[in-house]
Amino acid sequence: MSRALLAFAALHGFLAVAFGAFAAHGMSDVAAKGWLETGARYEAIHALAALVAMLLPVRFARVAGWLFIVGAALFAFSLYALAFGAPRIMGMITPLGGVALLGGWAALFFGALTTPTENTP
Repeated sequence: MSRALLAFAALHGFLAVAFGAFAAHGMSDVAAKGWLETGARYEAIHALAALVAMLLPVRFARVAGWLFIVGAALFAFSLYALAFGAPRIMGMITPLGGVALLGGWAALFFGALTTPTENTP
């Protein structure tokens, strides 16, 4: 098990709860609230996905976990930045995070298909 992957997954889980709570209780701007909620939702889902991936005995599982961590950071943090007034150009980073998240799911898919199964009698 990778301690770094575990640590980053835990950090993403923590931040997802924090930003989600701020969206629910501290943000009045509707668009900003939506960006925070979307970022928090994707960040939380992929923090859990990274935790699960690192425990799976399939090829590319660690690659998938790291793609989930990096993708969640790019996707969620770009939305968080927009919510707090960053220039709209930050929105160009969001799809890069989405591509990394898709890459993580693709890595798990191909790992599941290509990992040899043990022959049991």
